[in-house]
Amino acid sequence: MGTGRMIKRMIIMLLLVGVVLGGFFGFQAFKAKMIHKFLASMANPPQAVSTTKAVVQPWQPQIHAVGSLRAVKGAELSLEVSGIVEKIDFTSGQDVQAGTELLKLRDEDDVAKLQALQATANLAQLTYNRDLKQLKAQTISQATLDSDRANLKNAQAQIDQQQAAIDKKLLRAPFAGHLGIRQVDVGQYLNAGTAVVTLQALDPIYLDFYLPQQALAEIRVGQPVIAHVDTFPNQQFAGKVMAINPQVDPNSRNVQVRAVIDNPKHQLLPGMFATLDIDSGAEHDYVTLPQTAIAYNPYGSTVYLVEHAGDKLSARQTFVTTGATRGDQVAVLTGVKPGETVVTAGQIKLHNGSPVTVNNTVQPANAANPTPTED
Repeated sequence: MGTGRMIKRMIIMLLLVGVVLGGFFGFQAFKAKMIHKFLASMANPPQAVSTTKAVVQPWQPQIHAVGSLRAVKGAELSLEVSGIVEKIDFTSGQDVQAGTELLKLRDEDDVAKLQALQATANLAQLTYNRDLKQLKAQTISQATLDSDRANLKNAQAQIDQQQAAIDKKLLRAPFAGHLGIRQVDVGQYLNAGTAVVTLQALDPIYLDFYLPQQALAEIRVGQPVIAHVDTFPNQQFAGKVMAINPQVDPNSRNVQVRAVIDNPKHQLLPGMFATLDIDSGAEHDYVTLPQTAIAYNPYGSTVYLVEHAGDKLSARQTFVTTGATRGDQVAVLTGVKPGETVVTAGQIKLHNGSPVTVNNTVQPANAANPTPTED
């Protein structure tokens, strides 16, 4: 009887131990499963990305180039003779017409010499007129008349020569334009060839630039151009192609092209650096994305598309073929369809199947013609 009770107690104790151990190991297994699930979720959390819808936009092919502005007419004005500045008849920055007197050197001695030569020429004229009458009366010979005629012509030539010497001491504007900053003062001794002032014809103005020889088939005289300068970042300056150099540079294989730009407000100045766009070819419709959406790799360019996976979002990588760029945008020829959602920022953290969350509070630049902004 006592033995039976002991056996029963041992069985009960064993059962209790088994229940306790089973519960303990079951809890440990459940705990390990939960930890594994938690770690798995932490290893692949949803990544925050910004997105945009792929849309079709009209796309005008363009040729982009850089060049330098130069005046249609421009010169540093100077005199070809030396002397002391007697009078200055212009101010810096003045607009002048062709023939306007700008500066005069002292010319008293030259004027006095001119007057003496004029007196000599007058006497020669009187002598010649008198000889004509005497020749008719046959009181002098034809040789004497010829000699007096030669003396008269010589006297008149000396007057012209002296007048030219005086004119060289007077500086006139050779063409209409805008004067620069005066470089001389009244009373200053001026050596021949010293720059007095710069004169530039500013409207219109030339824009010289170079294009590769491959672009020759897409450009022609009269083609419209749009120029931009950093000085006026929000303005466009219209013009047209004026001339194409008939020779390609054998070293660079580039050809020089000249455009003429309207400049009524004289905002563009010679020597400025400018960029320009030239429309070329027919307009096309392309799927357009921000350039930040494209990942350029040696094995090909890719984008990430956002797709629904049940009630969640995931990323799918796809290869694309890109075309030309304009501003912040790039044309996508294949790989993306209109209306698809494309990741524009945050794709560096993604791989195929990555869960994502969309946060479009900040969007990358996506302008066809971006302009600088000041903070």
